Amino acid sequence: MAERFSDSRGPAYIDVGAGCPIEHRSSPGEPYIRFVHVSKAFDRPVLDDVSFEVKPGEMVVVMGKSGVGKSVVLKHLMGFLRPDSGEVWVGGQEVSRLPEQELLELRQCVTMVFQSGALFDSLTVAENVAYPLRERAVRHHPISEDRIQARVDELLGLVELSEMGERMPSDLSTGMKRAVAIARALAAEPECLLYDEPTTMVDPLMASTIGDLILKLKRQTGLTSVVVTHDVKLARKLADRVVFLVDGRVALFGSIHDFDTSEEPMVQAFIYFDESTLHPTCAPPS
Repeated sequence: MAERFSDSRGPAYIDVGAGCPIEHRSSPGEPYIRFVHVSKAFDRPVLDDVSFEVKPGEMVVVMGKSGVGKSVVLKHLMGFLRPDSGEVWVGGQEVSRLPEQELLELRQCVTMVFQSGALFDSLTVAENVAYPLRERAVRHHPISEDRIQARVDELLGLVELSEMGERMPSDLSTGMKRAVAIARALAAEPECLLYDEPTTMVDPLMASTIGDLILKLKRQTGLTSVVVTHDVKLARKLADRVVFLVDGRVALFGSIHDFDTSEEPMVQAFIYFDESTLHPTCAPPS
């Protein structure tokens, strides 16, 4: 059944999982995502015995300083990387064992909003959002052009870019590109959304707007989501639970309250530097 919601521009809906061609193989009550003792190294260890889970409909935020493996987590979920040891499970399937064709199908169930937006430069904003709809029409279910255009209008309205459909990506700010990327991801009607640093390289006002948009989608669609960020304010706004990585290991996996009260030195440092931007007289963590 479609998940219905509305905004000031009228009704819209997200049929969660409708674009997923894979039969869900996990049992009711099981996590949608499971990392089980995952390790990965390149020239050095990047992930070291990482374990956590994401329940259906939950939003988990992965935090840590640059280079600790946050984006590598997302690449494992999409099957772009395979672990050196351990298991990665998505929707009841062990991703690390799937052949390439099944990975392509998985990527219709789990969609990533890339840090860059990854929009097609030669397509208009509307054509970018329509792309997964047209691709799905060719592969699975015919969709009329009128319906595609109506859906694109609904999604651009949802992300507050109704007037931008005929613009080119080069005409947009970084924040607007992220919003278009979110609309395109929703057009695929996945089961799960992955966000890679959604507020990086945007001003504080746009960061707040993007955070509000992701929060609205969380509440109104019930999509399972993973957000990679170093933005403490965004984590507090969005997270059901937080995974905090230090040197590739899970230093904390718990609620925002657990994060705020943690005695882990790196967590305390994150909180201090976030608060010091608002309250310059804050004392550093001891």
